[in-house]
Amino acid sequence: MANKTSIKSAAVAKKPAAKPAAAKPVLLAGGNPQIPKGDGDAPVQAYIAAMPGWKRDVGRRLDALIERNVPNLRKAVKWNSPFYGVEGQGWFLNFHCFTKYIKLAFFRGTSLHPVPPGESKHKDVRYLDIREDDQLDEAQLTDWVKQASQLPGERM
Repeated sequence: MANKTSIKSAAVAKKPAAKPAAAKPVLLAGGNPQIPKGDGDAPVQAYIAAMPGWKRDVGRRLDALIERNVPNLRKAVKWNSPFYGVEGQGWFLNFHCFTKYIKLAFFRGTSLHPVPPGESKHKDVRYLDIREDDQLDEAQLTDWVKQASQLPGERM
């Protein structure tokens, strides 16, 4: 009998421990979520879910707008930012949280009409900064997204 008890105890001891609850993502400088890099929708949705305050709603709106308007969309998180591209063409856009705004980067922004307002030290890149009280011009943003998705993307 003692032998059976020790075998049973050994079997119970070998069961894997329960997984701890997933830790809440760390917010880096400016409230930018630190999300592990990864391809696909899941890491992008994890990033958006971790965006602080009003930025989360804007992130959801941006993601939905891009999804609706770009066929063969590819998503990833790289360098703690969601990236959007077209399969086989490279990346055309990303966004990043800062303390008081979200910065959209159009990688071939100087080729868009009209050109997005924010200048960059990179000659082709243009930015659009979105602040909490801004009224997004969704028609203009949709037009830029469609134009950007049809240009050759960045290979990263």
